Amino acid sequence: MCGICGIIDNGNGQINKEALLNMCRNMRHRGPDDEGIFTDISAPGPSAGLGHRRLKIIDLSEAGRQPMCNEDESVWLAFNGEIYNFHELREELLKRGHKFRSNTDTECLIHLYEDHGRDCVKYLRGMFAFAVWDKRDKSLLLARDRAGKKPLVYYHKNGKFYFASEFSSLLASGAIDKQINSEALNYYLTFGYIPAPFTIYKDVFKLPAAHILLFKDNTVNIMKYWELDYSNKIKISEQDAADEVLRLLRQAVKIRLYSDVPLGAFLSGGIDSSTVVALMSELSGKRVKTFSIGFKESDYNELKYARNIARRFDTEHNELIVEPKAMEILPLLVERYGEPYADSSCIPTYYVAQQTRRYVTVALNGDGGDEVFAGYDRYQAMLAAEMIPGALKMMAKSAAALLPDSVNFKSRSRRVKRFINGAVLPRQERYLKWVSIFDVEMKKNIYSRGLADSISGAHPLSLVSRFLEPGQGLSLLDSLLLADTMTYLPYDLLVKVDITSMANSLEARSPFLDQELMEFAALLPAEYKMKNFTKKYILKKAVKGLIPEENIHRKKMGFGVPVGDWFRGGLKDFLSETVLSKAALGRGYFNPEAVKNMVKMHIEKKMDYSSQIWALLCLELWHQRFMGK
Repeated sequence: MCGICGIIDNGNGQINKEALLNMCRNMRHRGPDDEGIFTDISAPGPSAGLGHRRLKIIDLSEAGRQPMCNEDESVWLAFNGEIYNFHELREELLKRGHKFRSNTDTECLIHLYEDHGRDCVKYLRGMFAFAVWDKRDKSLLLARDRAGKKPLVYYHKNGKFYFASEFSSLLASGAIDKQINSEALNYYLTFGYIPAPFTIYKDVFKLPAAHILLFKDNTVNIMKYWELDYSNKIKISEQDAADEVLRLLRQAVKIRLYSDVPLGAFLSGGIDSSTVVALMSELSGKRVKTFSIGFKESDYNELKYARNIARRFDTEHNELIVEPKAMEILPLLVERYGEPYADSSCIPTYYVAQQTRRYVTVALNGDGGDEVFAGYDRYQAMLAAEMIPGALKMMAKSAAALLPDSVNFKSRSRRVKRFINGAVLPRQERYLKWVSIFDVEMKKNIYSRGLADSISGAHPLSLVSRFLEPGQGLSLLDSLLLADTMTYLPYDLLVKVDITSMANSLEARSPFLDQELMEFAALLPAEYKMKNFTKKYILKKAVKGLIPEENIHRKKMGFGVPVGDWFRGGLKDFLSETVLSKAALGRGYFNPEAVKNMVKMHIEKKMDYSSQIWALLCLELWHQRFMGK
């Protein structure tokens, strides 16, 4: 696991080594063990520079240093990630006559590129972002893994091309003209994250998951190489499907246990992380180290479920309670994310990664289980809304308007109002409302005229509507799974885990995002994933007997953070210094009175605007850090 960066210059035949070194050193946290750069200034054609920061996981020797080249030094590679099938690939490459100088997965990728060019990605089972500089035709190949575990951002202007694993590295090049992309800002305030290919900066882009980028002759060409297929359903019994799910999960965990450094697991006590820990205990042959986070607020604390699994499988268990002082690390997280990011669960995720790194260098997790096997409440709500006649929906909406507002996110009246207000909308708009922080009405109230005018041609609905079109032939549930797998998963959840883990020099591995498991689950009938409104039906059937019933059937809690209570308590003054400051209110994005009123209503417990205020807070902290003079 590492950080990568690079510069391609079509200009004067030189590479700014100082800029390249600055890019490397601004992501030292991603690879504290080693640093390397390579430059090619041979004429004719563009010059190139690759940079690499190394976190040693496999083959700890000097032979694993990067950037790495093939035998005749015509192909150079900077690689971030893990290739879990590299042993099999290595055997095939040896049979074809390739020579190896290391025991790394990186070297396998170089030889795969020699044999297959850009199609090399099709042979990889793992998580990755990599750059290949081919001196023979002066071309650069960038690629990201299928699920989007490993990030990659780039900038192309005036004959120069820059790329990096993180924004802080890219900005350290000194080449970026930092101008705010209003369209991306609108997406951020809608979702709490900015989906690819957009970033908050004009002219800076994210390479989408499951895509490759070819840069040659000063031209960028981007191609998709993979997408889940939910249309070609297989005929299989429930029991056979459950058996195959467990077999694929066991295999996915097994291949992720290979490491030359200590490893452990994040454990929330939910079905996904509990399954991973159970299989690790079965396959590793030694006690598994597990790590959990909790809160003093009981509505957010799920430690008892994690302890249940720790006792069941006799793990070496570690816990940490997160309190409002966790905000002390928010400036660091703002720095690492590099653009506005409003998923508050990044705080406990950071702390569990920090705690875990004290003991191990690699941690397995349960990421992806909800998107692969249908684990979110909104899936139930979306399906239920389809079953209600239109006239009854409108009657219910009138009745719901009479229900009192509540600041308790678990209150029945609040949940009923939220469901009904979404249920009356068309399918695509309903989904958007239920995943939005600021919905359409909120934006009308809070956006300034200038911001509203600057984004008039862009609507967040366009980013998700194509996945939910009834005419594409998918069931509603499969459409929802596809939408989340293509948006929420790679651009919120996986960004969160990559940044927080790598900020602590920790590698995170996700068995549920194994491509073979994801592809098999996509082919299963939708009713196997949710049957009679039972979420994760086939997964629960698969792990019955493996983990305790209490952990299989417990209510989903998520990794939420009690920021709403924090804003009314120890962080109230902090809001005045940031969100309500003269600088923040004068930036021209929002109606100042609307912002003040939102904060006032929240603090006085008249409404719960915790998600919205958190998004405004993160935006302002990002602005202070990255857009100051």
